[in-house]
Amino acid sequence: MSDPAIRVVAMPRDANPDGDVFGGWLLSQMDVAGYIPARKYAQMRLVTVAMDNINFHHPVLVGDCLECYSFIEKIGRTSIRVKVEAYVDRMTGGEKLKVTEGHFVYVAIDQNRRPIAVPKPF
Repeated sequence: MSDPAIRVVAMPRDANPDGDVFGGWLLSQMDVAGYIPARKYAQMRLVTVAMDNINFHHPVLVGDCLECYSFIEKIGRTSIRVKVEAYVDRMTGGEKLKVTEGHFVYVAIDQNRRPIAVPKPF
């Protein structure tokens, strides 16, 4: 497995009163993780236009170290599709557990926020 795109610890402010991290917080971390390889490839302004096939397998708990791995799956004319897998390293076990996965689509835009072409793959 490659290095994670991001690594962050879930804090109490990210959770509900029962200690489970909000799904929205997790999705925002995954969105950032997906943006990183897309932006590195395109080297232009991108916006998130879709998230799909999001599967929550296990909860993220306060104190978990969240690691998000991202892989470009497809490069279209104006868009880049990235798969993001989120794992946690629990304080108690030391093993990584896949908690969530999904696909994120980013579109390149110009200064008027209109779609523009991304560079062609090599």
